[in-house]
Amino acid sequence: MKLTKRGHACVRLEKDGRALVIDPGGFTEPDAAVGAEAVLVTHEHPDHFSEQQLRAALEANPAAEIWTLKSVADQVSAAFPGRVHTVGEGDTFSAAGFDIEVYGQMHAVIHPDIPRITNVGFLADGSLFHPGDALTVPGRPVETLLLPVHAPWNKVSEVIDYLREVKPARAIDVHDGLLNDLARTLYDRLLGPDGPGVGGAEHGRMAPGDSAELG
Repeated sequence: MKLTKRGHACVRLEKDGRALVIDPGGFTEPDAAVGAEAVLVTHEHPDHFSEQQLRAALEANPAAEIWTLKSVADQVSAAFPGRVHTVGEGDTFSAAGFDIEVYGQMHAVIHPDIPRITNVGFLADGSLFHPGDALTVPGRPVETLLLPVHAPWNKVSEVIDYLREVKPARAIDVHDGLLNDLARTLYDRLLGPDGPGVGGAEHGRMAPGDSAELG
């Protein structure tokens, strides 16, 4: 599996010449999902979901399809008839050659006065987990955790505790589009091997466009 980091919370997964993209949103390059056979969207917030991005991907590849939760599917299914699939917690499906499992139901709390929306996470090939905007624990071993390091809904102590609970072999930062270089250095120290007991997970971050081969 080849992982390529795109802007903010978006990643591209490739295997056997096929590509899948998760969460191409408004903080992501306009062509982030172009060329993908499948696009997965965790929730409706615009930094994760952009109809413009989805339209670009589906127009570039007439066979491309979308898998997402109902709140997003309701917004785009009319524009892409027959190509949008609604999924929820407990569902499994195959997309672009990847076996996908769906975990989670709700977006993390931003503030008690702000209504919560739905959110799902996607586990690809039983190995790589993207939780979207929640600290969902899939309840099974995870090789690679895409770790949302900075958001209006989290604080670093929660991120550390999440790493401890999931216990991945490696964690790679996502949801970092609002961090500057000074903040990234601080997060590297807190979440890395010299940080406050994150369970020995290898920690790394990637600039948009960087790729890594995952075992």
